[in-house]
Amino acid sequence: MANNSQSPGRTTGHTRREFLKGAGAGAAATALANVPATAEGQQAGAAVIHGWTTVSLDVNGKSHQVKVEPRTTLLEVLRYQLDLTGAKPVSLDGSSGASTVLADGKPIMASTTLALAARGKKIKTVEGLGRENPDPVARAFVEHDAEQCGFCTPGFVVAVRAFLDKNPQATDEEIRSGLNGNICRCGTYANVIKAALSIVKGGGNG
Repeated sequence: MANNSQSPGRTTGHTRREFLKGAGAGAAATALANVPATAEGQQAGAAVIHGWTTVSLDVNGKSHQVKVEPRTTLLEVLRYQLDLTGAKPVSLDGSSGASTVLADGKPIMASTTLALAARGKKIKTVEGLGRENPDPVARAFVEHDAEQCGFCTPGFVVAVRAFLDKNPQATDEEIRSGLNGNICRCGTYANVIKAALSIVKGGGNG
C-alpha cells in the first residue's frame, strides 16, 4: 500500500468551494477562448435587445413596422398587430400545425418562432395565398370540401402549398407522410388528401 505523507487532519489551504469556483472560471475562460472572434459574432453580441423595440418584418410582400419584446412570438405579431388571424393559436408547442406560415418558402410554426427571428425573412401567411387571386391549393380545399370548423384549415393550406412546391409530383402516400405535422380534430384528412392530389393531377400547381 502506498504511503500517504499527508496526515488525515491536514489541509492544503484550499477549500472545496474555492476549487469549484476556480474550475468554473477556467471552464468559462476556455469556452470563450474557443469562440471565433468573427464580425458576425461581434454583431450578434451588439444586437442584444432589451424591452420593447420596433422592427421591420416582410409579411405577404409588404414591409411592416411592429413593436416586439425578445419573447414576442411571430404568431402574436401576425394576429394582434397585423390583423392576420389565419394562423391559429391552437397549441403552444406548434404540434397542431395550425400556426403554419412560410418563411422564405419553408413551413414554420408561428407560435414557436420569435418575431425577432423572422427579421430578414419573407413571411407568407394563408392570407397571402387567398383573397383576390386565391392560390390553387386554397381553391382545391373549397372544391373538395376539405374543411369543417376551420381551425386547422389555414395551417393545412400553407403546409400543402409548401409540400407541393417541393414535391410537385407527390403520391398519395407521400402527401400523407408530408402532412403528418398537421392535425384536424374534425377528421377531414381524406378530403385534404383529395385536394392535394387534385393539384398534382393538374389542378394547378403554380
